[in-house]
Amino acid sequence: MVTKVHMEALSPTMEEGQLAQWLKSEGDEVSSGDILAEIETDKATMELVARGDGILRKIFLDAGGVSAVGSVIAVIATADEDISGVKGALGGDDTQEASSEEPTEAETVVPEEPEAATISEITTPTHSGSSVRASPLARKLATEMGVDLQAIKGSGPGGRVVKRDLEGVKTLDVTAAVAATWTSEEKEYEDVPTSQMRKSIAKRLVTSIGPVPTFYLTVEVDMNRVIEARKSMNSMLDEDGFRISVNDIILKAVAAALRQNPNCNAQWHDNFVRRFNAVHLGVAVAIDEGLITPVIRNAHAKGIMQIASEVRELATRARTKKLMPDEYTGSTFSVSNLGMFGIHEFTAIINPPEAGILAVGGIEETPVVVNGEVKVLPRVRITMSCDHRVIDGAQGARFLATLKSMLEEPAAILL
Repeated sequence: MVTKVHMEALSPTMEEGQLAQWLKSEGDEVSSGDILAEIETDKATMELVARGDGILRKIFLDAGGVSAVGSVIAVIATADEDISGVKGALGGDDTQEASSEEPTEAETVVPEEPEAATISEITTPTHSGSSVRASPLARKLATEMGVDLQAIKGSGPGGRVVKRDLEGVKTLDVTAAVAATWTSEEKEYEDVPTSQMRKSIAKRLVTSIGPVPTFYLTVEVDMNRVIEARKSMNSMLDEDGFRISVNDIILKAVAAALRQNPNCNAQWHDNFVRRFNAVHLGVAVAIDEGLITPVIRNAHAKGIMQIASEVRELATRARTKKLMPDEYTGSTFSVSNLGMFGIHEFTAIINPPEAGILAVGGIEETPVVVNGEVKVLPRVRITMSCDHRVIDGAQGARFLATLKSMLEEPAAILL
């Protein structure tokens, strides 16, 4: 039986996939369930398994190739079965061969060089330039541009160099300067192929910025008690070698604050707003190809240690592109923290259909007036991006007030 191997939708938002590598070669025997290839999706690198038994007779999509979901990328059949009628990704063999053909001579276009002021050589100005007939403005421009007037053929009366003669030199002068500093061993630029993840990020951000009516709320929080609580917890964990981060405590506080403000733990779905009782927290993780948000499910019901452990495990799997779809989908609210990069304050883009996301900056020693006295306290700025279709200003403000009170008195997180 002939079995077509399709580019499967290996993530909920996947529209096309890039074939990272084939783990089987043409002529190999395969059984249903065998891993045929690794596919780079918009979120992670996933395994593609065989859906039939036989021999991998033909591969249509080479490693590095991109194909739409549903397209045929290979075929499995017995040795004597006819597979000539199977057309693969990119239209099969013929299309792949055609795509590698060089342009014909008729297709090659050589642009004509524009006619401009004749320049024999562009050099730095010399004293001999003073003997050249030129207008005062032309001399001034030549000095500013670093052009030797002797190299310019004037178009004014009697061969006089005028302003218009120098206007045609500007671009060539810059080009000459670049050529003088560039070496043949170096590339002028590099085109970096767009990964499936980067394409997905671009698409989702465009859909967020345009149609989502977003407003922003910022609050400044005293982190002194959080720092003390972290120090105390880590002193108890010294023997285990496990460490709690400030971000772990923030994530727990966010989950607790969302439970008290369910209007912010919601999603927009055109005809209805879905409010969640459970808090599934998306945590932004930076990887080489872009950004991914693994999800801490039921974060409201988990302790700080469990949240910390899951964040580290998911972040490691994200960076090695081993996340499963259910580990990066289904979040109800997200948190992005750039404090470790020295960022003081920023705004994050909402990940639809979620209605909110927090942007956490770095902790800074800040002078603050307390009871008439100036004190220096560790403070952090937290900005909430809100979808106004779901969250009103007062609702967002109440959520941030709850979060602020919990961080300034961490014991409240446990209530």
